[in-house]
Amino acid sequence: MNKATRGIHHISAIVGHPQENIDFYAGVLGLRMVKQTVNFDDPGTYHLYFGNNEGKPGTIITFFPWANAFHGEIGDGQVGVTSYAIPKGSLGFWRERFEQFIISYTTEKRFGEESIRFQDPHGLILEMVERDEGEANIWTFGGIHPDVSVKGFAGATLYSSQPEQTAHLLESVMGLERIGEEGEIIRFKSSAPLGNVIDLKKTSGKRGRMGVGTVHHIAWRAEDDEDQLEWREYVRSNGYGVTPVRDRNYFNAVYFREHGEILFEIATDPPGFAHDEPSGEMGKKLMLPEQYENMRDLIERKLIPIEVRELE
Repeated sequence: MNKATRGIHHISAIVGHPQENIDFYAGVLGLRMVKQTVNFDDPGTYHLYFGNNEGKPGTIITFFPWANAFHGEIGDGQVGVTSYAIPKGSLGFWRERFEQFIISYTTEKRFGEESIRFQDPHGLILEMVERDEGEANIWTFGGIHPDVSVKGFAGATLYSSQPEQTAHLLESVMGLERIGEEGEIIRFKSSAPLGNVIDLKKTSGKRGRMGVGTVHHIAWRAEDDEDQLEWREYVRSNGYGVTPVRDRNYFNAVYFREHGEILFEIATDPPGFAHDEPSGEMGKKLMLPEQYENMRDLIERKLIPIEVRELE
């Protein structure tokens, strides 16, 4: 059996104060907060989801915000850079916006593409790159319109403690196509229009340390529950220890740590984020899984108040 994931489902990271997180990803980047819920393993902590208007796979970045927690270090065993796809001709808009909000950035060029690289308030490294692929994001917020809006993920750069092993996994197990090599980077691509380009750093370095400002895991797409069970068996048969299926309410998930120490997840596309509240209302109020509804009052008292707001 050979399988091939369509690409990135979501990326999850650890950040600091939740309001700072919302102000940056919604207020500055213009993403839609499509779900506010809690960490199912730690219900006293938010789990916030941002993406395009519909919260489609390939657009979703999620956060565990821990105010006053210790800062991590980006390094081997992690996603080092998260890249966003923006429409052709929109880099100028984003340069001006970053200057408006006093956000430092640098210009990068790889594989013939120009991008701008910057950090969020808690130290995550991000990029924006112009791509024709991917549908426009029709979510409009804070002066950001579809002609310049973030479409979703362009991809991610992986930092591995064993790059050759990770390269083998990406190509021979996950089914990505190896499409090029430039300098310190090997580039792989999947079939989806968004979340489809994975860059792998060819050399290892210092081991990353989990904490604020680091990516916790990267999730790959499975079409449905049946496909995910096939993936679980397929990954296991290739020598990786895989968790049982875990219900995350908006998708089902299995996890495994690849040989380069990066935590991978395989997540189902359905049921999506509109199954427990209307699509037009997504992200406006705290949604809890059934097992925590009887604790709502206690959880809401413990959580830091937040709001999605336009920034001056």
